[in-house]
Amino acid sequence: MNAFADDLWSRAVDALAVCRHDLPVSADAAASRAYYAVFYAASAHFALNDRTFRRHSAVEAAVHRDLVKAGLVTREAGQYYSNLARLRRTSDYGGPQHAGQPEAEAALQQATRFIKEVAALHPHEFYSPPAP
Repeated sequence: MNAFADDLWSRAVDALAVCRHDLPVSADAAASRAYYAVFYAASAHFALNDRTFRRHSAVEAAVHRDLVKAGLVTREAGQYYSNLARLRRTSDYGGPQHAGQPEAEAALQQATRFIKEVAALHPHEFYSPPAP
């Protein structure tokens, strides 16, 4: 594995742990960390093939094009990624709108499932985090 992909995977797992930790304290913070967990996980997958992206929207497009449509991850995983991206925009930039506790709990579940699917693509490189 390359060092960059390894660092991104570590960030994904850390973001998931912070999401779990922040859930009782701040739904917005937990939702944001859930998104970053999937963002880093997807980025780690692509980094293994020396592919990097400059924009979050480019990573999301690559998830749908290169992972979902290629049959490497489930359609649900692609939906989770997009749901988490939308929720992160609300939780980070929503002004008076905030992520609710039920949304943040669902975000943790979705992020965990997405990361487990990406980990399964690279069982020798990436370890799967524990379930929430």
